[in-house]
Amino acid sequence: EGRIMVRIAKAEGYDFIKVYSKLNIETYNAIIDEAHKQGLKTIGHIPNAFEGKLEQAFIPHFGMVAHAEEFSKHSENFSIDDAQKFAKISKDNGTYLSPTLTTMVCIAKQTHSIDSIKNLTSLKYVHPLIQSKWLTANNYVKNATPENATYFDNMVKFHFELVKTFKNAGVPIIAGTDAGVSGVVAGFSLHDELELLVQAGLTPQEALNSATLLSAQWLGIDKQIGSIETGKFADLILLDKNPLTDIKNTRKIAGVFVNGKWLDKKKLNFMLADLAKRNTENKDKFDWKTMMSKRK
Repeated sequence: EGRIMVRIAKAEGYDFIKVYSKLNIETYNAIIDEAHKQGLKTIGHIPNAFEGKLEQAFIPHFGMVAHAEEFSKHSENFSIDDAQKFAKISKDNGTYLSPTLTTMVCIAKQTHSIDSIKNLTSLKYVHPLIQSKWLTANNYVKNATPENATYFDNMVKFHFELVKTFKNAGVPIIAGTDAGVSGVVAGFSLHDELELLVQAGLTPQEALNSATLLSAQWLGIDKQIGSIETGKFADLILLDKNPLTDIKNTRKIAGVFVNGKWLDKKKLNFMLADLAKRNTENKDKFDWKTMMSKRK
């Protein structure tokens, strides 16, 4: 069945396969093998079936682990020794890491207070139905206890150590955010991730590469995108300040080229303001709990 699903995904034009936590070992192995035969990359979770035998998950062509917690769930005490062991396993198998630090940072904050969502300056750009879900049906807030708040805080610290250790081991690190998780806003969260990667030990140049050229190289499309060169797609961001001196300067956007079309700061601000206005006007139409009760 796993092989069949890979072939279906290939026929529908997907670029890569993502594996998830509840796969059994046989299906996991078959999916990765079939994806390789079909010329597709494989990324994703480390299935729970590999608990106590993590090394067995790292088979040829398992291309990237997403997310850092896929490693931390295999560590009882978040030790440096575990971080080094995980880094060696990945390095030896040629498996990249997309740590998505911002995801667990957001989750950890929510175990302390819903205010971390309420105070998001980018919340107004999120669809009102998703806003409602984050604010009224938030399991991280609902299930919060002092114990799991401490656990998530320690996990965040371990993820920073993982990034540092993986970098030192020579494991390529790719920027990603898992946007859609409560508190992780598409677009804005990438800037958050770049800052967190630098805090974890990457240089600003390495962080930028993780979101551009290195990502394109992993996908095998670096001849089309990933760097500014003649003949590549004209999707560019022009910044007012140098991100190599301060990674936060990725937010100082003068404008962007999209398929060669220039959108300046004034146009971008207008588009954002219009989106926020429409979301605000439609907020009363979307209530997560009401919509879920109607579905039932």
